[in-house]
Amino acid sequence: MIPVYLEQEKIHPRSVSGFFSSWRWITVWITQIIFYGLPWLNWNDRQAVLFDLEARTFYLFNLVLFPHDLIYLTGLLVISALGLFLFTAVAGRLWCGFACPQTVYTEIYIWMEKLVEGDRSARMRLDQSGRSFAKFGKKTLKHTLWLAFALWTGFTFVGYFTPIDQLGQAVWQATLGPWQTFWVLFYGFATYGNAGFLREKICKFMCPYARFQSAMFDKDTLIVTYDAQRGEPRGSRSRTADLAALNLGSCVDCTLCVQVCPTGIDIRNGLQYECIGCGACADVCDEVMDKVGYPKGLVRFTTQNGLEQGWSAAQMWRRVMRPRVLIYSAILLLITLALFTSLYLRTPLKIDVTRDSSVMSRVVGQGYIENVYRLRVLNATEQVQHYRISVQGLPGLLIDSESRFSLEPTGARAMALTLRLPPGSSPAGAHPIRIEVQAEGNPDLRVGTDSIFMVPR
Repeated sequence: MIPVYLEQEKIHPRSVSGFFSSWRWITVWITQIIFYGLPWLNWNDRQAVLFDLEARTFYLFNLVLFPHDLIYLTGLLVISALGLFLFTAVAGRLWCGFACPQTVYTEIYIWMEKLVEGDRSARMRLDQSGRSFAKFGKKTLKHTLWLAFALWTGFTFVGYFTPIDQLGQAVWQATLGPWQTFWVLFYGFATYGNAGFLREKICKFMCPYARFQSAMFDKDTLIVTYDAQRGEPRGSRSRTADLAALNLGSCVDCTLCVQVCPTGIDIRNGLQYECIGCGACADVCDEVMDKVGYPKGLVRFTTQNGLEQGWSAAQMWRRVMRPRVLIYSAILLLITLALFTSLYLRTPLKIDVTRDSSVMSRVVGQGYIENVYRLRVLNATEQVQHYRISVQGLPGLLIDSESRFSLEPTGARAMALTLRLPPGSSPAGAHPIRIEVQAEGNPDLRVGTDSIFMVPR
């Protein structure tokens, strides 16, 4: 019988230091400072970044966005996708190895595990040991730290949708709402499970990016590579051994590259979809090469063409600007410019005018012709605004309803707009008109829309 689930031994990555490890921890710090810090940042007497679902308003520093601004979210997602394509074409799974939340949180959880249980060897011995009070105490402390960090993460996540100061007060006073409680626990336990238990299994079996990466690589993509021509045949030897006499390559077969790998693969077996491109194997291999007196770079970031043809770093980087990368870059630049230009030109005032569907037009007292419209106005600023309605397009056309009104910050109002035309001033038919709303005292805050005025026969 073929088992549905393939059991695997728990992977205990060995600690490593070096160039890529340092950069990985730099990205950990940067991403976490941003994630945990942004909700506490105030801007204009409010939270700087807040998705207020109840008010259907999104605050992003000076920007105030509404549901009809979802086009900007679409643009952001397209930019993110193209950025991912570009980075992958240039340097493989750079995102996976350095900035992916799964990688970042796994790195943090392994650090806490090491803090409590010790290094790789100590953790393996502890797992294999029998039951004892010492083991129970260490495991309890580790999982307590994990859970505390996970719940803090869940709390921070919900703090992007509920003002975090109010959320903190609700937690302190035990008045947290049911949905807030659910999402704090859901996101927290997802972090706890993914980073504490699933770890590399997310990358191996659940993440779709690992599967379609092969379609995005080419022979000029920088990836972590083992130089088999230099390293083989592999084998142990003394530092003073004559490699030519022993018919050995530079690889001393220490298996440290396997021990430091967070997904447990052997980079010497070639490119594998499990490789997340973190560079841990390159760091530890460089340490070993230093110790035995061999040149660094047996495991390194390089391209297939660079490895096969013996290119220098300069030659490989010249190949970075190939047509595929230029196309990605051009499209990414154009969409980014279009998005930011649209945001810059965006007017923080929205209006929508629809004609009264119950009657096209009607004749009222003294022969005046009346058309009724439904006007909806949205104040997309964070200040109280006083507006004035005006209409152009027909001689003698006047407003026979409220033409001046005020709106609170981010407030909206729907109102009836009644227009009247003196009798005999225009022939029968549909006449184009323009309805405008302008903020008093701010001529730049002015928005208009076209409509029609019906004159009956």
